[in-house]
Amino acid sequence: QYRLVESGGGLVQPGGSLRLSCAASGLSLDYYAMGWFRQAPGKEREGVSCISPSGGATNYADNVKGRFTISRDNTKNTVYLQMNSLKPEDTAVYYCALSQGYSSCQRGNFGAWGQGTQVTVSS
Repeated sequence: QYRLVESGGGLVQPGGSLRLSCAASGLSLDYYAMGWFRQAPGKEREGVSCISPSGGATNYADNVKGRFTISRDNTKNTVYLQMNSLKPEDTAVYYCALSQGYSSCQRGNFGAWGQGTQVTVSS
């Protein structure tokens, strides 16, 4: 049985930065596209970013473009989300998720995700 475990969330002031990590166990991420999505209370799930299996292709939601960077280290079986210039509207639970393909990830089709990590942006 495999698991995806997110970490790195917390409370940060507006304009601050956080780096989220997603570590996989029980499977190799080498062949999967990976993504991050978030969900704030009372709101629908929102796709944030995707990365192809090799890391050669990435995409971002318009409202995080230029502020967030997704990356992966397949040797560590880990995916990251660097979040800079954080805003209060970025407050949400962030989930990393596994997808069968990059285009599937971009469509928000995920096969599995972790338990999430809370990000709160507030002064």
